[in-house]
This record gives sequence, C-alpha cells and structure tokens, in this order.
Amino acid sequence: MGTLYTQSEQNIYKTYLYLLFFFSLIIAIGWVLSYVMESTWILWLAVFLSIFMSFGSYWFSDKIVLSISKARPAEKKEHAELFRITENLAISNGLPMPRLFIIDDPQPNAFATGRNPKYGVVAVTTGLLKTLDRTELEAVVAHELAHIGNSDILISSIVVVLVGVVVLVADFFFRMAFFGRMGRDSRAGLPILIGALVFMIVAPILAQLMKLAISRKREYLADSTAALTTRYPEGLARALEKISKNPNQLRTANDATAHLYIASPFRGKEEKSWIRKLFMTHPPTEERVKKLRELDL
Repeated sequence: MGTLYTQSEQNIYKTYLYLLFFFSLIIAIGWVLSYVMESTWILWLAVFLSIFMSFGSYWFSDKIVLSISKARPAEKKEHAELFRITENLAISNGLPMPRLFIIDDPQPNAFATGRNPKYGVVAVTTGLLKTLDRTELEAVVAHELAHIGNSDILISSIVVVLVGVVVLVADFFFRMAFFGRMGRDSRAGLPILIGALVFMIVAPILAQLMKLAISRKREYLADSTAALTTRYPEGLARALEKISKNPNQLRTANDATAHLYIASPFRGKEEKSWIRKLFMTHPPTEERVKKLRELDL
C-alpha cells in the first residue's frame, strides 16, 4: 500500500521520465533529418517557430480557455461557500487566491488554468455545485489548486512546444520528400529514405501518446496532492464517482480543452481496451478512485 508521499514522488518521476523520452524523440528526429537532408538548420527553425507560437498560447491560456468554456466570473455573494473553501485551501497550500469562474452547465466538472499561481484560475460548473456536498467540493477545489501549485500549466506548455516541434518537422520532411528534390539530392539510399519516412509517420503519434501520458500522470499527482491537503482521500474518491456517473455532456468542451477538466467531459466514450486507454486524456475513474482509497495517511 502506497503513501501520499511515495505516490507523489512516483508520479513526478514518471512525468519527467516522459519528458526525457520526448527530448530523446526530438533528438532522434534531428539526427534523421541531419543525416538524410545533410542540414540541421531546418530543425532549429522548427524549434523556434513552435516555441514562438506556443509562447503566445501559454501567455494568454487563461483568457483563451475561459472564452472557449463560456465561463463567467463567480460572484462572492452568490457563491459564498465556494469562495470560503477556496480561500482556506489557498492559505493551506501557500498559494494566492485564484480567480473563480462559473460555467453554466449541468455536468459536474471543474478545471484550473493560468500561466502561474499569481494568475491562477479555477472554474467550476453549476452542475458541480449542485451535485457535490461540501467535503466533496473541497476535495475537487483542492485538486484544481494542486494543478496550479504543481506548475501543471507550465508542464503542459512545454509538452505543447515539443509536440509542435515534432509535427512541424515531420510535415516539412514529407513536403521535401514528395514535392522537393530530397530523394535525388540526398546522400541517403532508398532503404534509408523509406525508413526515415516511416519514422516521420510514427514520430507524431509517439509524441501525442507521450503528451497524453504526461497529462494522465499529472492527474494522479493532483489527486494525491489534494488528498494530502484535505487529509481525506475519500472525499475526492466520492466526488470522482459522482462526476463520472453523471450522464450529461459538457456542451462547451472540445478536444483542445478536455484534458484540463478534473474528469473527461465527454460521456459514452469510455472503453476498457488498453489501446483506448493510451489515447485517453484522463486515467480511468475506477483506477483513480482505487488509488485514492488505497492511500495510507
């Protein structure tokens, strides 16, 4: 049986291990391109462009996500309990009080965003406020504050940059291969060129899988951090069960924002196959609940 501390350490370790794999993948792509095309400047150009584009999305991430989600600022008089719970948890975690937003939707769910703790945002749906009791709501808010405190927005931004590098470089490689003179001018023979093409097809898929794997590990880490904060893992376990059993679709959710929520906002797509799990933005609820109930306080 694991403790809160050992589980947190394992998830942090696995997250950075995935990031290491990510960097290794990009180095491998750079080596393939430099060998086949006899030039390294293309990789550096792709890195620069992806960082430049991702920087803008990171800097304005909170505004973009709140706009897409159609969230409105929470009123302190109307949502006094939510403010009290968040203020107490923020103090306990040594975090600034985040801005609170409400999404008018019957599905119980929540997410955190903001480029750093100073600009942290927690958004909850009206369905969450109606469905959960105080202990469960406190656990969910603690989970979202854990994402802010654990710098998950920064990690996500790094991953976006890395995925962008892989996709851009792979796309450029294909354009050179099919529309340019690479095949004729390159020193690589046909077998090597075919192998490079196969690698460029597989690389973006591997990059996406690693991005999703990092997202799932950050969810586990936020779960254990929330349990450590509230000292009551059962509260979050019950909240996750209630959220996952709700049949309503979150109307404003899409593939770009789905990974931000505490649980997948899509309903009717849950499958048990291992292939499906590879492409999930969140760990299966049953596994999260099981891990929470196995924690030794």
